[in-house]
Amino acid sequence: GPHLISFLASPSALTGSALFFHYTWRRNCSSAVMPRITSHYTIFPRDKDPRWEGVEMERFADEADVVIVGGGPAGLSAAIRLKQLAKEQEKELRVCLVEKASQIGAHTLSGACLEPSALNELFPDWKERGAPLNTPVTEDLFSILTEKYRIPVPMLPGLPMNNHGNYIVRLGHFVHWLGEQAEELGVEIYPGYAAAEDVFERGMELHAKVTLFGEGCHGHLAKQLYRQFNLRENCEPQTYAIGLKELWVIDEKKWRPGRVEHSVGWPLNRNTYGGSFLYHLNEGEPLVALGFVVGLDYTNPYLSPFREFQRWKHHPFVAKTLEGGDRIAYGARALNEGGYQCLPKVTFPGGMLIGCSPGFMNVPKIKGTHTAMKSGMLAAEAIFPKVTAEDPASKTAGLHIPEYEDNLKKSWIWKELYAVRNIRPSFHNYFGLYGGMVYTGVFYWILRGKEPWTLKHAGLDSAQLKPAKECTPIEYPKPDGKLSFDLLSSVALSGTNHEGDQPPHLTLKDDSIPVANNLAIYDGPEQRFCPAGVYEYVPLETGEGMRLQINAQNCVHCKTCDIKDPSQNINWVVPEGSGGPAYNGL
Repeated sequence: GPHLISFLASPSALTGSALFFHYTWRRNCSSAVMPRITSHYTIFPRDKDPRWEGVEMERFADEADVVIVGGGPAGLSAAIRLKQLAKEQEKELRVCLVEKASQIGAHTLSGACLEPSALNELFPDWKERGAPLNTPVTEDLFSILTEKYRIPVPMLPGLPMNNHGNYIVRLGHFVHWLGEQAEELGVEIYPGYAAAEDVFERGMELHAKVTLFGEGCHGHLAKQLYRQFNLRENCEPQTYAIGLKELWVIDEKKWRPGRVEHSVGWPLNRNTYGGSFLYHLNEGEPLVALGFVVGLDYTNPYLSPFREFQRWKHHPFVAKTLEGGDRIAYGARALNEGGYQCLPKVTFPGGMLIGCSPGFMNVPKIKGTHTAMKSGMLAAEAIFPKVTAEDPASKTAGLHIPEYEDNLKKSWIWKELYAVRNIRPSFHNYFGLYGGMVYTGVFYWILRGKEPWTLKHAGLDSAQLKPAKECTPIEYPKPDGKLSFDLLSSVALSGTNHEGDQPPHLTLKDDSIPVANNLAIYDGPEQRFCPAGVYEYVPLETGEGMRLQINAQNCVHCKTCDIKDPSQNINWVVPEGSGGPAYNGL
């Protein structure tokens, strides 16, 4: 059958909730014909591109009641809840879910320490159903690190980082399990995969009464929707972080299943927001999941989140766990950090935003799965009575369902995010990390977020970098190949792959800006903030000057470049087929 892969919204059609799906690009394109950096049709229109001559552009159309874009916790929870309601009320309901990864969970990356509140609501019998929550948290450690020492911080009940009652999970495996539950209920799931023939096929047009957008953090379609429907008119710009993660098999003598470790401090300075996690999994072998998060509002263009992560593993408190172990997986993903102040309007004619797409992550908890799932469930409960009501209008007329936003504001999601709203922006002070920790102790732990003011974030992350001439270059130690590693050997562990003959999905609005602005003013920060070696400045063939080279095949779909680029010239769009990482339980 046809190969469903990535998806594009038609701005003119969204009021009717139409989605277009495009298929695999397989037309020969020579760099001699197309010497430009960006050759993607979003920048270089098809009607001016000789590669599209003679291609049949007619679309096949299909209809569904609800279409869900994104097979993560939010999208799958919405699909499941819709089919649960249909079963309870004996209604026919066609729910289609599309996912750009080759299989459900293959692009999922998180810590992850799961708070089971939403899961308990969705499947009270999740244990009997075999949900892969194998590791209840048994021990909670929090540290402030200096270069050589650890300062323990007591994890008092009521603090957002307290993990009593939570589970350490491999989120990709949990999402895969959710996919199985959805299929059992009759949800049609369409993961993407690359075509086997050297042809291009025109995409499918899929009509629905409502489309749910659950693409995850900084979604490609959500960006278009924000502009088209002015959904961010009454909120602050979203602020983000990048999370980098590895999976290790360690010496069994050092393995403490159920232990959760978090740290702040070294190797970051007090004015760079970030921290680490190290979780001991109980999966039948001595596995630990570890990672490092850096707020993308950092100011020094010489900072490399990847190399900070590698350096952190050499701290004596961390190294003692990893020494003698083997690294088996690597990945990275951006995450929302704006919280309550940055939530956009989430409903519009024909659609809704759910999960990490609008940004329901609880930053102090470092948790967003439970809120993402609940948002999908609330969306489903608002949609169901509308799409199943007897209506003389067209079967696929787009519905506007503002009740979803109303229900969100009455839910525990809203209460939870409001209570912690000031913790992340409180770090913007002279004392940085330490001032933020004092604020959290006084105003959250004692007052539970009831202070009568709401602090603001610093603004767009892309506007925070200082010119390179105002900053000190950071000297990073060379990787030792035992605890720390180079970038390309790390990307190799992500399973990342893209077909090489497609137009690069990392597009530039103006091919001249990287050298003229990013390199000239900021010393090419995309070389350092990308966790996959996608961007590098290389000498021109003439020997005079530099040019930006984009190694799009390395991209792990983290979206950091689209967020942090100081020129806002990079536009990340979906690649073909199942391109991207192939994570196994990250």
